[in-house]
Amino acid sequence: MKKWAGALIGGLALLQVAFAQTRVALIKMPYVGERNVAELSGGPDYLEAGGIQKLLEARSCKTKPVSTVALTADEEKAYGSWNRLALANGDLAKLVSAERRSGYLPVGLLANCSALAGMLSGLQHSGAGARPLRVGLVFIDAHADFNTPETTLSGMLGGMPVAIAAGMALTQMRLKAGLEPALPARHIVEGAVRDTDPLEQDLLDRSEIQHISVDDIRRRSENLHRQMQRLSETTDVIYIHVDMDVLDPREVPGHPLTVAGGPSSADLAAALTEMFKYEKAAAFGIASTPFGDLDKTGVSRQAAYNLILGAVQGVQQRGAAIRDK
Repeated sequence: MKKWAGALIGGLALLQVAFAQTRVALIKMPYVGERNVAELSGGPDYLEAGGIQKLLEARSCKTKPVSTVALTADEEKAYGSWNRLALANGDLAKLVSAERRSGYLPVGLLANCSALAGMLSGLQHSGAGARPLRVGLVFIDAHADFNTPETTLSGMLGGMPVAIAAGMALTQMRLKAGLEPALPARHIVEGAVRDTDPLEQDLLDRSEIQHISVDDIRRRSENLHRQMQRLSETTDVIYIHVDMDVLDPREVPGHPLTVAGGPSSADLAAALTEMFKYEKAAAFGIASTPFGDLDKTGVSRQAAYNLILGAVQGVQQRGAAIRDK
């Protein structure tokens, strides 16, 4: 009976997407944690201030006031920046879960990739019942972020979020974010990765993580669709995450971690449109957007907007396909 009720609720949610405006909920996550790229922490505010809500509304989306993750006074006093980041991810998870349950597409405006656990946890606990949903992850980044404290060369927490989500490191951070169980490696797809540490690459090679290349993204290849179909068949919901350093460095010239050979924002936006046509694609996150003096011409903000609008376009085309059936 519970299974039938859950399916009914899911079906009603799909009809709501199909016959109403696409609902988009923007959620800002400003917390970065120690030994991360702090100079990008203002990216969420920068994206909001540029008028992303108006752009979405001009494309027939319904939005609401932007939510912002904010620790309580007691949480702000908690010892340790990593601990506070974990608590903030727990708060992010609650926002993501609530928005999805109310029929909105959560879009995370994230300071950096360490918000991954919160986005995943929110989706994991966004179902109708008590059972955690099976979450698939498409992680699009120039870096694999699959380091652990034992393999990292930089010591940067921002190089570990996928490993944390997969249950390979920093268990207490994951649990405080509410992500339990951890994601099986077979439910993870890495996209456009082209810079890894040696021991990190060894972990990847021995894992069940799947990959899509820069070329797969540019061509919207069969492999890209194969991976989306595989996740659609093996998980309940899919989270798609982009770190802005994945792009061609000409579109993120102020980013400190660029890597040559990335896709353009136009190519990646078109690929995101294809990915979000899949019904189980349930949330989008965009991390580490350069701002201020790091984006004097606004090229990076425009690139980020291209990606957000590309993802939303996929949801809209999915709804149109349902209406045409």
